[in-house]
Amino acid sequence: MSEPSPILKICLFCGSRPGKRAIFGETARALGGALAKAGFGLVYGAGDLGLMGETARAAKAAGGHVTGFIPRHLLEMEVGNPGIDALIVTETMHERKKLMFGNSDAVVALPGGPGTLDELIEVLTWRQIGLHTRPVVLVSPEGYWNPFLALIDHLVEEAFVHPSFRSFMRVVETPDEAVSILQEALQD
Repeated sequence: MSEPSPILKICLFCGSRPGKRAIFGETARALGGALAKAGFGLVYGAGDLGLMGETARAAKAAGGHVTGFIPRHLLEMEVGNPGIDALIVTETMHERKKLMFGNSDAVVALPGGPGTLDELIEVLTWRQIGLHTRPVVLVSPEGYWNPFLALIDHLVEEAFVHPSFRSFMRVVETPDEAVSILQEALQD
């Protein structure tokens, strides 16, 4: 009798705020549901606010497994989500990022602010220096990530990063496209 395949987990980076456009929340909810329906577990920053909370609640509502990591000092500020399957409290932000990434098979980034950028740049840098080859997908509703991509192109043009850096991430507009890429990339 063979062992059941372990659930593949997707690390989510996104805002702890909702942003100003309704499409951001709609995209977060659609992503949470789509990941769960595709059989992926969600690993995220454990907050119950903003896009983080929207995605996690939608994943749980669709029957998904959700694990959250939150630093002790943010537990009250970001309001740790009591409705998830596992809530792990870390001592530092760095430990949170390390554990989120270490407990996942791929990364998806939704719109977010400085924390999201920090997390995203770190995993892309880890890829650049050969620490992983995991898929990284940016979901860019209404072109949200276009200014970030323009910055990456500028870094390439100025020879501060190898042109291959841009290939470390896939950019899509919808959660369904993100899930399709993840399914293709993570198949045995």
